[in-house]
Amino acid sequence: MNAHTTDAHTPYRRATVIGGGVIGISWTGLFLAHGMDVVVTDPRPDVKDQVLAGLDEIAPSLAQLGLPTGDLTARLHFETDLATAVADADIVQENGPERLAVKQEIWKTVEQAAPAHALLATSTSGIPATAIAQAMRQPERLVVGHPFNPPHLVPLVEIVPGERTSARTLRQAHDFYTALGKKPQILRKEIPGFVANRLQSALFRECVHLVTEGVVTEAELDEIVTDSIGLRWAAAGPFRTFHLGGGPGGLPHFIQHLGHAMEAAWPGLGSPTFDEPTVALLTGQAEQAFGDTPIGELAARRDRAQIALMRALAETTDPYAQA
Repeated sequence: MNAHTTDAHTPYRRATVIGGGVIGISWTGLFLAHGMDVVVTDPRPDVKDQVLAGLDEIAPSLAQLGLPTGDLTARLHFETDLATAVADADIVQENGPERLAVKQEIWKTVEQAAPAHALLATSTSGIPATAIAQAMRQPERLVVGHPFNPPHLVPLVEIVPGERTSARTLRQAHDFYTALGKKPQILRKEIPGFVANRLQSALFRECVHLVTEGVVTEAELDEIVTDSIGLRWAAAGPFRTFHLGGGPGGLPHFIQHLGHAMEAAWPGLGSPTFDEPTVALLTGQAEQAFGDTPIGELAARRDRAQIALMRALAETTDPYAQA
């Protein structure tokens, strides 16, 4: 798999990462591995230790992607004052709490303190840019740059404009994430939760239903998904999969012959809630299935498998290439 790195001609040499949690650490590692100077700003007193420990954990994955990880933290700095942290930034990637009022205050400060050319992106997982930017004097500068966890590894970044996000900002964001080796998608309109999380949530709702109904256990369901839908959708995606399922007639044939039966089953899908019995059941099964293995080891196994899958897909013919 070819590594992408920013070069001397890119306008993005200095990044500020707001928030030193899981997502912020992942962005920080990716930016550092691409040769950027990174400032992490977070008011927590233990943020430095947390970030350094997190970078140690993800360094092997970065190396497997072909990115340099020697002296990874040589260009890493920490700054508690938000305005000072963004004063020289070319890109500000915010990963603060998922609370609208907090994000609005963050971006009011950033907008005033960051350079005029800086790309301003929020990693929010569901709050629209339009709502966040209401507190800004130049709302056209803000865009959602929502990764799929972990950002240093999974290619997707959803770029979501607000009502007043400029076309220039969208181009900036697309070019920036592409230069990092990501596969950004610009959504055509705002929608709560964006796309990937909505799909994930819809599938997980039925997963919870099937487990709580006693149809399968969590471990069995995970195997079912990874041995079927996960493999198939990784290679083709839902629409292309069903297009192929229609044979020579493609998607129209599939819908004509199987679509109505699928539609008829939709009302019967589950609508579980995370009430106490459900949470107790899910927690107990998770403990049985995963409890003996530390989270760090489970994450490392996942990342190794993810990289192997990405590498295998990259070595095949582009499934979206036109004939």
